[in-house]
Amino acid sequence: MLDVFITSRVRRKIVVVYAKYPDFHTHVRGLAKLIKEDPGNIQRELKRLEKVGFLTSEKQGNTKIYSTNKQFPIFKELQSIVIKSQQHQTSRTKRASNDIQPV
Repeated sequence: MLDVFITSRVRRKIVVVYAKYPDFHTHVRGLAKLIKEDPGNIQRELKRLEKVGFLTSEKQGNTKIYSTNKQFPIFKELQSIVIKSQQHQTSRTKRASNDIQPV
């Protein structure tokens, strides 16, 4: 359901991770391993999300660490939407598996 509103698959995965786990901090490659996406695409989306204020970053040596900006004006609402959409998807999957009857 979230895919209707956030059309970029990579951006959607990033938003879900940072909204569900607001204390999560990582660098591009760590996030790439977690969500199984190309680091180049992830870096582009992280920059966009930082530019709009959803994420913040800090340099640690040569590495840029990204974290959730909990002061983002619609953070709580976005977090709620992410959680509800995942609950909806889970319940829909369970219903679909219950609808399948053995032949």
